[in-house]
Amino acid sequence: MNKGSHAERLNHLPERESSDLDRETALKLFKDMTLGRRFEDKCAEMYYRGKMFGFVHLYNGQEAVSSGVIGAMKLKHDWFCSTYRDHVHALSAGVPAKEVMSELFGKETGCSKGRGGSMHLFSKEHHLLGGYAFIGEGIPVALGSAFTSRYKKDALKDETSDSVTAAFFGDGTCNNGQFFECLNMAQLWKLPIIFVVENNKWAIGMAHDRATSDPEIWKKANAFGMKGEEVDGMNVLAVREATQRAIQRARSGEGPTLLECLTYRFRGHSLADPDELRSEEEKDFWAKRDPIKGLEKVIKEKKLISNEELKSIEKEIDKEVNEAVDFALNANDPDPTELTKYIWAD
Repeated sequence: MNKGSHAERLNHLPERESSDLDRETALKLFKDMTLGRRFEDKCAEMYYRGKMFGFVHLYNGQEAVSSGVIGAMKLKHDWFCSTYRDHVHALSAGVPAKEVMSELFGKETGCSKGRGGSMHLFSKEHHLLGGYAFIGEGIPVALGSAFTSRYKKDALKDETSDSVTAAFFGDGTCNNGQFFECLNMAQLWKLPIIFVVENNKWAIGMAHDRATSDPEIWKKANAFGMKGEEVDGMNVLAVREATQRAIQRARSGEGPTLLECLTYRFRGHSLADPDELRSEEEKDFWAKRDPIKGLEKVIKEKKLISNEELKSIEKEIDKEVNEAVDFALNANDPDPTELTKYIWAD
C-alpha cells in the first residue's frame, strides 16, 4: 500500500515518553475520549434509524486532538472555535452531552436552542465560539477572541487577561485566504492563539497530498516567523504536550503557534458519504493506531487504572449517552412564535 507522506511523517516523529502520566490525567483523558467516541457512535445509530436529520459529520478517530488540546487548556477561561465536525469539541469543552444531543435533534434544550443543529454548536457558558459549516469561517472569529484577550491586557491594563484561543480546522482549509491572513495578523500582533490543524488526510474526497504544493502544513508558519509544530494526532499525550508548549508561549506574550496534528477519521466525510474513495488497506492501517486503544495500552502498562475500572467507566459513559438520547427525544421543539429569537442581541 502506498501510505503516502502522511503515514511516513508519523513514522519519523519521535516516540513520546509517558513517564510523567499520572492517574488523574489518565482518567480525565480516557473518559473524555471514550465519551466522544460513544457519543458519535450513538449519533450514527440515530441517523441511520431516521431519528436525526441533516448533515452530520462525525469525529471518530480524531479524539486525541480534541482531548489533547482542550484538555490542556482552562475550561471557561480559554476559548474554542470549531468546524462542522464539532460535537466532540463541545463535549471536551464541557458542554453537557444532553445539550449537544438535543441540538442534534433540533430541540429547544440544545446548546444553540435547536437553531444550529449538528454544524453550529455554540455555548457562551463553555466558551465555545461555534461550529461553522464553511471551511475557514471560524478562524477569523477565533482571531477576534485572541485579539480581545490581548487588548484587555495591553490597552485596558487588565493583568488577569491571559486567555488563549484554540482554532480548530482541517487540512482542506489551509490553502484558503482566511488561513493566511489570520496567521499574518496573529504573528504581527503576537496574539494568544493556537491554530490547530486536524490533518485527517482527506478534504471530503480529495486526498491532502494531491491538493497542496507542500503537504507539511506546519512549515507554513515559517513564512510569518511563527512557531510551527508537527505532532502525532493519534497520540493524545503527544498532542497534550505540544499544546502545553503552545499555551506557555501564548500566555507569556510570545504569540501564536501553528500545530499540525496528523490524524485520521474512521468514518466517511459525513454520514451521507458511502466512503468508497479510501482503500480498505488504508483504513486498516489507521485503525491500528486507534487513539483510545493507544492510551488504554499506556494506562495498563503503567498500571494506573485497572481493567475493571476502565470497563466500569465505559458503562457509565454508555449510560450517559443513552440518557442524553432519551432527554433529547422527549424535549420540546422550539416554539414557532419565537422564530426570530436569538437572532439579535437583547
